[in-house]
Amino acid sequence: MKMTDTATGCSAISNFFMAAAISLCLWAGSAVAAPAGSPWGANYFPNISLINQDGEKLRFYDDMIKDKIVAINFMYATCHDACPLETAKLRQVQEALGDRVGKDIFMYSISITPEMDTPETLKTYMEKFNVGPGWQFLTGKEADITLLRTKLGLYDGEETEKSQGHTMSMIVGNETTGQWIKRSSFDNPKVMARVIGEVLTNYKTRVGQHNSYADAPKIARFDHGEDLFQRRCQSCHTLGAGDSLGPDLLGVVANRDRDWLQRWIKSPDQVLAAKDPLATALYAKYKQVMMPNLRLTDGEVAALIGYMDTESRRIEKLKLASSDSQPRRQSHDSEHADDSEHADDSEHADDSEHDGSGNLDQHGKHNDHNDHSNHHEHHNHSP
Repeated sequence: MKMTDTATGCSAISNFFMAAAISLCLWAGSAVAAPAGSPWGANYFPNISLINQDGEKLRFYDDMIKDKIVAINFMYATCHDACPLETAKLRQVQEALGDRVGKDIFMYSISITPEMDTPETLKTYMEKFNVGPGWQFLTGKEADITLLRTKLGLYDGEETEKSQGHTMSMIVGNETTGQWIKRSSFDNPKVMARVIGEVLTNYKTRVGQHNSYADAPKIARFDHGEDLFQRRCQSCHTLGAGDSLGPDLLGVVANRDRDWLQRWIKSPDQVLAAKDPLATALYAKYKQVMMPNLRLTDGEVAALIGYMDTESRRIEKLKLASSDSQPRRQSHDSEHADDSEHADDSEHADDSEHDGSGNLDQHGKHNDHNDHSNHHEHHNHSP
């Protein structure tokens, strides 16, 4: 398919090789700064106009990438397939980079369906995923965005995308040094954060805490279900740590019908399209963030359910053991309170023997007992 670069007049072949070069530059993840006169500058990147979620116009080269470290992916807000998971993964990358995003690192998600993704639509989408400052969502003219995707090596062609969907790859780069790396949007978020925050600065800056290899724990053997949960589910869900973008899944296997759970995990789009009451309620409760169809096999669904069940039981057992130890501590406190009560009564009895009358002060003893009863009650309710 022939494409004309209106900004540079390059031929389609030239565009192809330029895109391939920037895509393959350090594909494996190692990056070397481009020499002086790098071609990856104003003469290569199209300075197209885009509009962000706030309705502000930005020029791609002048405003978005010049002299900046950037992470760029393409998505669309009405996607019910991989885009929600992709956004959730990148949200974890943003969290790992912290307040550097918006200062020396900038994240951009650009719509490939600009006719549907208005600035208002993109802003609503951002709010669903709790996107923080420094990460912008943009729309523009379809022809301009297609040109940009081609230049960045992130366009597979119209026919391929019709049959296979758009690429889940993204590009990260440092325009100042000429370092550009193509990565998968589904990379481990911590690894991605270090590529952006460390590799692209030639390790002049660091991300997170770095420990010695000597201190590294022994590599545990992953259960298949655990591996699936960490790679596919952990971006939106927890097991026992509370709700995130989606619900906390602790106890979900015990609390949901097994057949329903299998159908929901395997084909959430179909279950929701059938107006299943539970699926509809969950969709509404969690800001209409669509659970993507991950194309899991029956075996993978079974492994995932098995892991969630086993892990939920383990966590519940730990909680039960912790709560069982609470009464023992309270009982221990009560025993001390009883000992203290007896000791104090003896002291007051001794005082009465020496009050000059030779008799116990019954009224005084009764008040004393009330004081110790209250003291005893306080210990029973202490943690």
